[in-house]
Amino acid sequence: MNLKSHFIFTLYTIYGILLKVMASKGKVRGISGQYPLVQNVTVTEGGTANLTCRVEYNDNTSLQWSNPAQQTLFFGDKKALRDNRIELVRASWSELTISISDVTLSDEGMYTCSLFTMPVRTAKAYLTVLGVPEKPEIDGLTKPAMEGDHITLTCITQGSKPAADLRWFRNEKEVKGAKEVNASGKTFTVRSSLQLHVDRNDDGVAYTCRVDHVALTQAPQQATEVLEVHYAPRVEIVHSLAVPQEGQYLKLECVSKGNPSPDPVMWTKDGTELSDLGRVIVEGRELTFTSLNKTDNGTYRCEASNHLGTSSAEYVLYVYEAPTTLPPSTTPPLHPIPPDPTHVSDPTVTGNRDPNALGQHGTDHALIGGVVAVVVFVTLCLIIVLGRYLARHKGTYLTNEAKGADDAPDADTAIINAEGNHAHAEEKKEYFI
Repeated sequence: MNLKSHFIFTLYTIYGILLKVMASKGKVRGISGQYPLVQNVTVTEGGTANLTCRVEYNDNTSLQWSNPAQQTLFFGDKKALRDNRIELVRASWSELTISISDVTLSDEGMYTCSLFTMPVRTAKAYLTVLGVPEKPEIDGLTKPAMEGDHITLTCITQGSKPAADLRWFRNEKEVKGAKEVNASGKTFTVRSSLQLHVDRNDDGVAYTCRVDHVALTQAPQQATEVLEVHYAPRVEIVHSLAVPQEGQYLKLECVSKGNPSPDPVMWTKDGTELSDLGRVIVEGRELTFTSLNKTDNGTYRCEASNHLGTSSAEYVLYVYEAPTTLPPSTTPPLHPIPPDPTHVSDPTVTGNRDPNALGQHGTDHALIGGVVAVVVFVTLCLIIVLGRYLARHKGTYLTNEAKGADDAPDADTAIINAEGNHAHAEEKKEYFI
């Protein structure tokens, strides 16, 4: 009996130990899981921020959100602060999520989630509010600007947080400006200056100031100004013929560039006003000769002016006779009229010959003549070499039989006589020292 009682006591003891171990493990797991979990939040000014607090294990313990001023916003599903912008999103034993709409810069700060255990456990989440920069403005532009002026364009944007970045563009090409940042409370005012030395190439150019900022997710803010530049005119004369000839059509065009536009232009010949001959037509910037002759020779001048200055250009016209060899033109061609491919000239008619075509035929004849001369020279050299070769090998050649055949009765005797003669010839050799 005592043995049985002892055995039962031992079993109870082991069972109690096991229960105690299991209870302590559950308690440790509950304590380790009862920590609130939060995340930092970033929101653009005017947007909505969601603050979420979660607990992995919770034994019916309440959760609470409080603002940077330690004012309770929500205790469980109970709203504690009267602020219409703050709403409950979700409330349970494992999660408490609230939202703050129409966020302002003053809402930025550290928010606290509290879990009311013993002791109270807390987690902190930082709410960052981005200040949206205002649309930039460009100052310092004078309309119109004069060629040679020095001007400074200034671009300004306010309300950015953090400080915005300003970039300048000349049409589509980026140019560098000088940036300046000033703090104004929680936001920043940013300025960027661009120095310009104005010339005529800036007329009609668009200068754009663009704001880059993390709060501008869709498209950057920008402002554009188009520069208007006034400048004195510049003139040049464009002619349609490189080598004008009698009877041809010639057009001179006075190309003038200036702002304001220098209209009208004035044409003169040798310093005097042009007379209307019927063949000479002045129409705006164009001077047209319907049929050239020698009386049209002279210096033609085109003059254009505006309130900033006057400019002129000259063209010396010399009309050549069509059938003569043409000297080089005194004025290089700028925009010659291409020949009409449908027109075919008759080479037998002297009046319709192209002077450039004459020069081309002359070049072909010279090339052919050079080739013929080279062929004749090579042929003569071959004849001379062949003649000298034949002259050196000219004569009578006798065989050994022929040399001894004069006094020999038969062929064998002729060969012996020829060898004998050769021996005598060797004996007759004289040597001189």
